[in-house]
Amino acid sequence: MGGSPLRILVVGAGIAGLAVARALRMAGFRPDVTERLPPGENAETGLYLPGNAARALCRLDLDGPVRPLGRVIHRQRFLDAAGVPLCEVDLDALWSGVGECRALPRAELHRVLLSGAGGAVRHGAEVRTLDLLPRSVGVTFVDGTAAEYDLVVGADGPRSSIRALAALGGPPRPAGQVVYRCVVRDGPPVAEWTALLGQRAGFLVVPLGAGRLHCYADEAGTTVPADPAARLRELFGGYGGPVPAVLEVLDRVHVGVTEEVELGCWSRGRVLLVGDAAHATAPTLSQGAAMALEDAVVLAESLRATGSDVESALAAYESRRRPRTRWVRDRTRDRNRTRDVPPALRDPLLRGRGARIFAEHYRLLLGPL
Repeated sequence: MGGSPLRILVVGAGIAGLAVARALRMAGFRPDVTERLPPGENAETGLYLPGNAARALCRLDLDGPVRPLGRVIHRQRFLDAAGVPLCEVDLDALWSGVGECRALPRAELHRVLLSGAGGAVRHGAEVRTLDLLPRSVGVTFVDGTAAEYDLVVGADGPRSSIRALAALGGPPRPAGQVVYRCVVRDGPPVAEWTALLGQRAGFLVVPLGAGRLHCYADEAGTTVPADPAARLRELFGGYGGPVPAVLEVLDRVHVGVTEEVELGCWSRGRVLLVGDAAHATAPTLSQGAAMALEDAVVLAESLRATGSDVESALAAYESRRRPRTRWVRDRTRDRNRTRDVPPALRDPLLRGRGARIFAEHYRLLLGPL
């Protein structure tokens, strides 16, 4: 497809922004991509991509570069805090016809997306002001440079500056968990996605291949500890399964709080929000990256279908994406509410119906974008 005359700015060079840039390039557009941070390696954390993320990567023609990375995950195993099995989900059956589930280092997916987006990112380019004009957007950067675009896409995360500058919403609100992430080496042998569920806390271990494990833990609260590794050992020291061996080899632990973004509208004039900037949720369903990848596919399709009618494209995009992102938000809240159920009540339910309950959380996402 020949190049489109539309001038498009994508703000943010994370998963959402690079996926949007890739999808737009495939649709014949040539977006500018800016990132306020300097170039550098991502923090060493892992990422679990459910089947709908694999489908979106295929639509972006990036399934080939991703296929050698990480490890395909076939089952989810849920255990109680002592390591006693509760239930299992057959991921191959659940996502049959959609895509395989994969765990990989986040930095490796980022490199694939950066290459797919053309590799050109203007770093250190923070947006200072947006001027919403009748048929365009005036953008001024902190270095004093300015430009005019037909569309500005804010892909700059839950604390989006574009959301604030376009008056689309305020800061995110805490979702109620403190989360810990790390990658460990020389840990215990873990073959599948394995979660241990305690009282208002949980510990997840996922193999990444090459002897690496992605570890994710959370607890109810909003206070970030000064020493996250010490807090993990304190909180999960009595857990069973693979957790004791993981705690022995902990290295650098990244900690933060979960945040939610819920907006009445994702666009104003010719400014649009995508990914976590528009609809961030807690990572309970592992849908953050998947939703961003799907956003990219649908946005490019909507713009290609409407040509230069940007306003119609943005309306079509939002009408297609809201039901899926709302489903993810609501199912995330449903699952998070089970944290307050005492294990004595929760665990028998999960042993009897857990596989069906957890599979149901993804039902809408099995269908077309």
